[in-house]
Amino acid sequence: MTASVLFVIAEMTPLVKVGGLADVGGALPRALRELGLDVRVALPLYGSIDRARVVKQNDLVGGAALWTMDVNGVPVCLIEHEPSFGREAVYGYDDDVERFLAFSEALLEASENMDWEPDVIHLNDWHPGAMATRLAANTEHPWSRCALVSTVHNVAFTGEFDDAFARRHRFDAEREPAARNMLGQSVLHADAITTTSPTYARELLTSDAAGGLAGLLAARSERVHGILNGLDAEAFDPSTDKYLAATFAADGIERRLDNKTALQAELGLPEDEDVPLIGMVSRLFWQKGIDLAVDAIEVLLQTRSLQFVALGQGDDENERVLVDLAERHPDRVAAKIGFNEPLGQLIYGGSDIFFMPSRYEPGGIGQLIAMRYGAVPVVRRTGGLADSVSQCEVSRDFGTGFLFDDPTPESVAAALEQAIDLYEERAAWRALQRRGMSQDFSWSTTAQQYQDVYERAIAHKKSMSVMGEA
Repeated sequence: MTASVLFVIAEMTPLVKVGGLADVGGALPRALRELGLDVRVALPLYGSIDRARVVKQNDLVGGAALWTMDVNGVPVCLIEHEPSFGREAVYGYDDDVERFLAFSEALLEASENMDWEPDVIHLNDWHPGAMATRLAANTEHPWSRCALVSTVHNVAFTGEFDDAFARRHRFDAEREPAARNMLGQSVLHADAITTTSPTYARELLTSDAAGGLAGLLAARSERVHGILNGLDAEAFDPSTDKYLAATFAADGIERRLDNKTALQAELGLPEDEDVPLIGMVSRLFWQKGIDLAVDAIEVLLQTRSLQFVALGQGDDENERVLVDLAERHPDRVAAKIGFNEPLGQLIYGGSDIFFMPSRYEPGGIGQLIAMRYGAVPVVRRTGGLADSVSQCEVSRDFGTGFLFDDPTPESVAAALEQAIDLYEERAAWRALQRRGMSQDFSWSTTAQQYQDVYERAIAHKKSMSVMGEA
């Protein structure tokens, strides 16, 4: 079956990126098209997107307009609405829910100007959730016949609204209180629901991880599928990465040492090939376990030889504790606050151990990049981390990293000590690095699973239509 899919998302590399959602937007549609699906992406036309690259198609009501372009062989529809998206940042405004409602409604109107109709509308995260509500209420809209797929990338962000918003914009929040947010609206009306890893799907259905959406997801559990996100193997390739001091492959992994010493030099740490270098590239929020990382590293610095480097930005408190750690141990710890892609890639390519002590992690991309670049991951056994990293067992030549279960500094430190101990056994360490580099996390596998979900969603939509006619 060759389906046509409208892939609706708030971010897409290389057009606009805030986090991992953009990597999905840039890679998954391309992988789906390689399978033969007619996939088109829709997202807002942000002020940061170069207008010289886009072509205006039609004006829409309310000052909106439809523009189009091609991105790496993928047709892209962009909705211009200057009051909502002609701003410096993508998110973080008090009216974010209003802004993305305007995007959703304009995109539905733009259907009249497209010589194309999807079989599936794939809604990613909360931002396009209003489309599900509007299509459920308007059976005359041509896209109301489409199957809806809703992907929960991170249930911590739902696009909440209050009763006044619901009344003003005609959202039936009283009938389903759990859907008093845009993600809930998307989940409520979807023919299929996916998450970014199998373990995250189980966590949402069997623990308190789903928060206010727990009841709604449990009620629709038969429609929930966990699909592990992939990695763009072309974009993240240590043999061609222009930001590395030395490119390398698994059969020439010794060249990584040049990246390690370059990283140490850039961050002002002693250039020492033998000391284990622990790296972190992360958003600096509670979810990511930054406080756990700092506490564990502080303890290990008292008894073990190591260096620790961290790059990221986030809330003030987590930024402060990292900077304070570096100031207390300037010859062993370096912390850089901000977004710095070249430095981030050098950390992946130069650190020995890559550290992700996340309290929860729906999918995760850092651990995938780390393994591809020969950095051994130390991660919590949760979400996509549990699905992509396996515990190292030297006696069986098995495993790709080290995992811990409890979100405590003691558990984090114990897992890091396992890694540091094995680092001293260079032959076993090299074998562990090569096992990580040999893993296949390509988007093609993920795309095939989504193709199957699309087929199921279409079948479900057709069955529901027949039941409604009966």
